Amino acid sequence: MSYSGWLIYNAGLISKKFTEMNRWYEQAGQSINMEVTSIKNTEVYAFIKENQLFVDGQKNNPDFVLFLDKDIRLADQFERLGIPVFNSKETIDICDNKITMYQILAQHNLPIPNTIFAPMIFPGNVEADAAFLDFIEKELSYPMIVKEAYGSFGAQVYLVKNRKELEEKNRDLLHIPHLYQTLIESSVGRDIRIHIVGDKVVASMMRSSIEDFRANVTNGGKMEAVDPPESFKKLAIQASLATGADFSGVDLLFGKNGEPIICEVNSNAHIKNIFDCTRVDVTKDILQYIKVQLTKNS
Repeated sequence: MSYSGWLIYNAGLISKKFTEMNRWYEQAGQSINMEVTSIKNTEVYAFIKENQLFVDGQKNNPDFVLFLDKDIRLADQFERLGIPVFNSKETIDICDNKITMYQILAQHNLPIPNTIFAPMIFPGNVEADAAFLDFIEKELSYPMIVKEAYGSFGAQVYLVKNRKELEEKNRDLLHIPHLYQTLIESSVGRDIRIHIVGDKVVASMMRSSIEDFRANVTNGGKMEAVDPPESFKKLAIQASLATGADFSGVDLLFGKNGEPIICEVNSNAHIKNIFDCTRVDVTKDILQYIKVQLTKNS
């Protein structure tokens, strides 16, 4: 059975890296009798008319949507119209907000660094709460990590080494959702990215940097194909399933005894770096998974 789907991507992501990824999905679809059409999120209009939900801007609604964006309002509209969305609006929302993501992972009793969420403070109050900073110092030792709730490619992640830097970063982020976290010193500058499709590991790589505490390749990190220990694979699958992801990239840190600790779950992990490193084309695994799900539910 053939299926037609829309690949939704953000209108702001027009670099070669992203257009090439979209083309890979289109080509992978052709090989398994699936038509994939890449569409910017600005080319599909979600609206309500006479108390009815609509999406417009294209001729016919698709059989499915491959949602490689974070425009969750648009993803929500597709779902409310009964169109299967991969990953779901809920999963994208969970993974996009690191605060929510860590809450979900902790609820599933999965290992994460000790984490403190900053209180929400409306604009107007410009003073840091000294008691809150005291609490952070008591619970987390220096150096520590500060993360904005929303951020990609390792951006919006900061290393704080002392009280002065803590006060400065708290002041900078006072009105921005953020969190404070234990630095896993045994994993500084290195992690493992594991790509999950459904409940299976499809590709893995070690990322490392000698110049930055973050291992992200975008920030200059190096990558190496690896076959992770079973404990890492098992935890990556558990983390992905906890977020409800159909597919994901799970970043794992190395604990002091070599045990895996979850850094984060990415609902829209980019596939070019993992391909360059491992020669595994994750697009084929993702589309084959989607086809199986559609056939199962038809």
